[in-house]
Amino acid sequence: MKKFLTAAAVACLLPGAALARGGDAAAGKTLWAGPLQCRNCHGADGEGSFGPDLAGRGLSTAQFTQAVRHPWGVMPAFVDSQLSDTEIANLTAYFGGLSKVAQPGPWRFATPAAAPSGQQVLHDVGCAQCHGPTFDMPRALLGGVNADFALFKNIVYTHTTTMPEVEETLAAENPRPAGAPAGGGGGNNRLRMGNFNPTRVAESQLKAIYDWAKDDIGFRPMLQARLSPPNGATYTLTVNNGGLKGKGLTAQGVKIGLVIPAGIEVVSATGAGYKGVHMDEAAKGNVAEWDVATMAPKDSVSMTITLSKPAPMTPQDNIKGMITWAKPAPKSGPNKDVQNIAPPQPAGARGPG
Repeated sequence: MKKFLTAAAVACLLPGAALARGGDAAAGKTLWAGPLQCRNCHGADGEGSFGPDLAGRGLSTAQFTQAVRHPWGVMPAFVDSQLSDTEIANLTAYFGGLSKVAQPGPWRFATPAAAPSGQQVLHDVGCAQCHGPTFDMPRALLGGVNADFALFKNIVYTHTTTMPEVEETLAAENPRPAGAPAGGGGGNNRLRMGNFNPTRVAESQLKAIYDWAKDDIGFRPMLQARLSPPNGATYTLTVNNGGLKGKGLTAQGVKIGLVIPAGIEVVSATGAGYKGVHMDEAAKGNVAEWDVATMAPKDSVSMTITLSKPAPMTPQDNIKGMITWAKPAPKSGPNKDVQNIAPPQPAGARGPG
């Protein structure tokens, strides 16, 4: 009996030993590396960044649950459909088994020098850590629905109810092609942002971000692209403007480029506006390019390209691309807006969630 009690006491002193009994640390590790995106603020291994460190803190499941459901700081609150109680217990076990860090890591994105006030707020409240310094994805969504401030505010404060409604409205006008991955909140893909508390992120701060996004850098057209897995060595690329008809922004002077992997040649291509292949220093390779004069909401174009052999299905060597447009352009500074075209996924693979 004495040996048992001694062993139990030692176990309680070991990092994460007691916590692991309430959750699956291996499952927590897999979840953390997967679709959550929490690591954008808390670090790749929970070492801390914009958000506090989690590794080796010795948080109980109850403490972790409180932090997720009712955060103390600017972090949004996550509901059960985004992160279940079981998953919280698994994360608790995972971080309980890690060593505490001596020094948290740097922010994922630091505030640019001489940034406009709205962009500074974007970084101060943490939005930039997930959405990037130029707020690309939200600016496309806002441009796609011509969002006013009231809608933007609801997307931030009541994200878990408002965002599915917005996505349903967009999907009704722009049905997803067969086999295309779902968006951020539809289908089996969990919403990755929670609900921000207006007492922690003030309406005045949201207004500063909104005004900067709309009036300074400007909203973006909601251009989307899907590159299908090859049929032999032939790829089909579909590009559409997913905005609401009569509301969303129209893209003008659209250029669509596919970067051809080294050692592979273009045999043929179809699609209006095909300009051929040229060497692109920025892309560090040959690029097949199409020009499209305008793409209004609900417009869609399709093109094919046949290569001398299929591209390797690896992230670094696969075929991928980018879309740029002349207008609308940022209202100040250079036009660096681009919509990336992701490499094709193997048949049956799920899209990002």
